[in-house]
Amino acid sequence: MTFRFATEADCPLILSFIRQLAAYERMSDQVVATEELLQEWIFGKQKAEVMFACDGGHEVGFALFFHNFSTFLGRAGIYLEDLFVLPEYRNKGYGKALLKKLAQITVERGCGRLEWSCLDWNKPSIDFYLSLGAAQMDDWTTYRLTEAALEEMAR
Repeated sequence: MTFRFATEADCPLILSFIRQLAAYERMSDQVVATEELLQEWIFGKQKAEVMFACDGGHEVGFALFFHNFSTFLGRAGIYLEDLFVLPEYRNKGYGKALLKKLAQITVERGCGRLEWSCLDWNKPSIDFYLSLGAAQMDDWTTYRLTEAALEEMAR
């Protein structure tokens, strides 16, 4: 197993992983990302990073992440937006290895924490995260403004 960071040439592959994750999460209808948008925001504006887990040179999983900031800690953290392993490679340690590599990056960069969200119905992933020692943040609820509500708030 090896890891590599994505390059601009990987935009089609990144989009493929995003679409497969969306299908798994029953959210395919919400994917509006394009290769051009990924190129602009990940590589042009450098707003996120993508790392692949590889088996024999073949990408079998990916993690998309970016820095956030904790005012309480006074330093940055890393937020894992997406983690996905191809179905035929699950339960073989790739997901754990991606998280371990991301934890190493978090520590190497001096960040204070690594966080992510998980859908409430996704029991296999929740059990996996808990088995790694991750703490479930029961006291917090995520809020989001999108589309018309976001436009209205911006006015």
